[in-house]
Amino acid sequence: LILIGGFVQLLAGFLVFRKYDHLGGAAFLTFSALWSHLVTIGAGNSEGFTAGSIAFLVLNAFLIILASSFNVVLLCMTLAMELLTICFLLFTLENLPLPFEIVMLSIFSIICFYGATASLANSMFGKDLMMMGPPLFTAESSKKDTEDPPPCICPKSHCTSGLRTIADLLNTGAVCGVPTDTVYALAASCKHPQAIEKVYRIKDRPQEKPICIFISNLDQLRAAAPPISPLLWEFMENVYPGGIGCIIKKGEWLKKLGVGAGYSRVGTQDSIMIRVPDLTVLVHLIDMTGPLAITSANPSGEVDSTHHDMVISRLGHKLEGVLCDGESDEVVASTVVNCTKIDESGITIVREGCIPAGKVMQIFESVKNR
Repeated sequence: LILIGGFVQLLAGFLVFRKYDHLGGAAFLTFSALWSHLVTIGAGNSEGFTAGSIAFLVLNAFLIILASSFNVVLLCMTLAMELLTICFLLFTLENLPLPFEIVMLSIFSIICFYGATASLANSMFGKDLMMMGPPLFTAESSKKDTEDPPPCICPKSHCTSGLRTIADLLNTGAVCGVPTDTVYALAASCKHPQAIEKVYRIKDRPQEKPICIFISNLDQLRAAAPPISPLLWEFMENVYPGGIGCIIKKGEWLKKLGVGAGYSRVGTQDSIMIRVPDLTVLVHLIDMTGPLAITSANPSGEVDSTHHDMVISRLGHKLEGVLCDGESDEVVASTVVNCTKIDESGITIVREGCIPAGKVMQIFESVKNR
């Protein structure tokens, strides 16, 4: 029976460790060692058993302290084991009252049976069908209290209130980090040229590098009536929305698009890159703000930001807000295509990004042949 008891405790300890409950596993393995220690009784080694029992009394006292921060069942089991070890000690001294022994063994058996049944049932069904009891005390983590607050407003993208918060900031001339269908970007309203200027300062971006604009759909572009050939319209219809940006000729039609006062600060003097992102949350944001001036959310010359945490840690102290959307869909920026001479000499790949140049040319050839 002693060997069976030790084996059962050893098996329980192994199973609990497999569930990543290291405290419970340590308790069961300790109890297993105690049961195995009882074998020395048969050898008549009472002095060794007495010394071992005292050692277990001390060790189990530490387990009691730890168990009190775990759950009531484990705490009761360690307390019962402490009293049971006292029984073993009294037995070696030939001073163990039989009623006390029977009561302690009964209590210990009931606790073990309930604990094993509750653990098995809760593990099988994935919910607390049988209560294990709350911890007697918990060490409150001060992590939340000691964490520094974010350097800017950081709402979640899946919340309508978060989207409205960022939209309100952009509409008042702020610069915010936003997710796109490629990597994270810095956004500024095209109605506020000073915000676009701020983007250059935030990134330390060279002034000669133009900033593109994002619109929410191609119908917005049609409503502005730019002088675009049928071939270019057909090409844009095949690449929007998505990770391809088209550089087209600039003109007064941009003001009808809603670019407004930021006209001179987006694109170059003669051209502008326009993209329709394939990301619902960003499309909704643009519908609330109008066209946005967009550039990647990273210090100039450094790698792109692929998570909102990267934007916050690198540029958050310079921004008014970051719309948090987790991991980006891509690890590189969009592919940029020069379409200003699409009817004369076709298109030119200015920057190969998430869409391979070969696929872009394939789309163009297909459209051109039609």
